[in-house]
Amino acid sequence: MQGFASIDPYGTEPYNPAGTASSHTRSHMIRTRIIGTGSYLPDLVLSNHEVGTSLGIEPEAVSRLTGIQERRRAAPSQATSDLAAEAARQALEAAGLPVSELEAILLSTTSPDTVFPSTACHVQRMLGCSTIPAFDVAASCSGFLYGLSMADAMIRSGQVKTCLVVAAEVKSRSLDPADDDTALLFGDGAGAVLLRGEPEAGQVSSGLRGVRLHADGAQHGLIRIPAGGSRQPTTSGTVEAKNHTLRMRGAPLFRLAVKRLEQAIREIVKEFGVDVQDIAQLVVHQANGRILDQLTKRLGISPERVCSVIGRFGNTSSASLPIALDHAVRSGKIRPHDIVVLGSFGGGVTWAAGLVRW
Repeated sequence: MQGFASIDPYGTEPYNPAGTASSHTRSHMIRTRIIGTGSYLPDLVLSNHEVGTSLGIEPEAVSRLTGIQERRRAAPSQATSDLAAEAARQALEAAGLPVSELEAILLSTTSPDTVFPSTACHVQRMLGCSTIPAFDVAASCSGFLYGLSMADAMIRSGQVKTCLVVAAEVKSRSLDPADDDTALLFGDGAGAVLLRGEPEAGQVSSGLRGVRLHADGAQHGLIRIPAGGSRQPTTSGTVEAKNHTLRMRGAPLFRLAVKRLEQAIREIVKEFGVDVQDIAQLVVHQANGRILDQLTKRLGISPERVCSVIGRFGNTSSASLPIALDHAVRSGKIRPHDIVVLGSFGGGVTWAAGLVRW
């Protein structure tokens, strides 16, 4: 890791005790690159007919309301860490790196294996890379970009050179099948990226340009699981009242998601001097097909430049963005030097946007 420890946390200037910068020291500036992507979806497919029948909703209506045709379900033997480890292995394989080169694991989830230890520690054990730092990030559907931002800071500050960011969810375990606001939407899955710090090669070099994070805790009631924490501990009454299942106020959440995502995307492209029409692929949280449609129209982007996998996998919460990114990369929709914009919105409420030159 020689040459990394002298980089400041924001990657703006190399540390120089003399207080002067030189072309030699600037050559040591680091940019974070995504060098591998991976995803994993469980084998069990749940159709619109299967989820809609108990709710009295026709399959065509489910598709029209959500843009979803099917979603995946984890097997009874699978926990969140099992899905995460599979996605992680795919990202490592895509990067062509052995697990021995991994220096940190950040994992986004709101459906952890256990309250503690962290799901990231379970994944670390499964991958066989003991002693490296591993921890969870809980920012709901925005968790992947929150984790990406933290990993970027760790790399550019010199703490690590190679970092795995995974998002994995088994949301099906916290759904009420009688609640049409949530039962129709959510699926299980995991996505991962492998990050590596590499020397800066000028403004046109590939890598992560920046991630901008936001939150508004005053809107916490729009989507939540009410019980199971210190505010409302588990009792027979909370279980009977189904307070351990996901609850969502769909209409106001939809409106706020579209507004905040559009705003965050416009702000980050402006900050980095990119025109919206320069975006090769827009990869955002796959919450609902109608949200993707609204963003496409509001931003004036052609539909083929907006990555959509929600029809096949449903809303996989924080895993949806890296799953969509992996599919865009593997299908050839993202090519070297493309401008890729990432966006997410989730409970908290939280939202985020990122910009990458691939």
